[in-house]
Amino acid sequence: MTRLVQVAAEVQRFLDAKSWPNCVIGGIALQRWGEPRLTQDVDLTLLAGFGREEGYVDALLARYQARVESPRDFALAHRVVLLRSGDGVGIDIALGGLPFERNAVARATEFEFTSGERIRTCLAEELVVMKAIASRDQDWIDIKGVLIRQGDRLDWTLILSELRPLCELKEAPEIVTRLERLRQQVEGK
Repeated sequence: MTRLVQVAAEVQRFLDAKSWPNCVIGGIALQRWGEPRLTQDVDLTLLAGFGREEGYVDALLARYQARVESPRDFALAHRVVLLRSGDGVGIDIALGGLPFERNAVARATEFEFTSGERIRTCLAEELVVMKAIASRDQDWIDIKGVLIRQGDRLDWTLILSELRPLCELKEAPEIVTRLERLRQQVEGK
């Protein structure tokens, strides 16, 4: 995990030097807020907006190695730049632009990891929302870990106000229901 945190800090310094708003999400943010688990890559959200993504993608591809064929086309089509550090650590940079992503980056806070690196990560609430929207089996395990570790410190008004519109866009209202059931289970209600 130490190497991943170092890579995350290095990528964040690169983005910050360009004054590009960003925050770390995914497995590294989970180390801060939930039950730590092995993760293989570094995940960040970069606020690229809509219609200006090419400049961000080109600068990232000039700095880091690509992990896919036709990386520019892939990034523009899927809104994620799949990179690797010089020593092979995977780096996934989501090109954010939705209000939720703007809010997550704006509310991100610094955290000092045991390695001494300080990294800006999304809040626990936004991590719950991101994982609920992704809705893979491992994401629900991760959410449960965040709920257990954070307990009553979570702002459920924030979580639900951010999650509901995303579920409407995804046409998946059952995600909110599943999250509320998990919350009740964890809280023992």
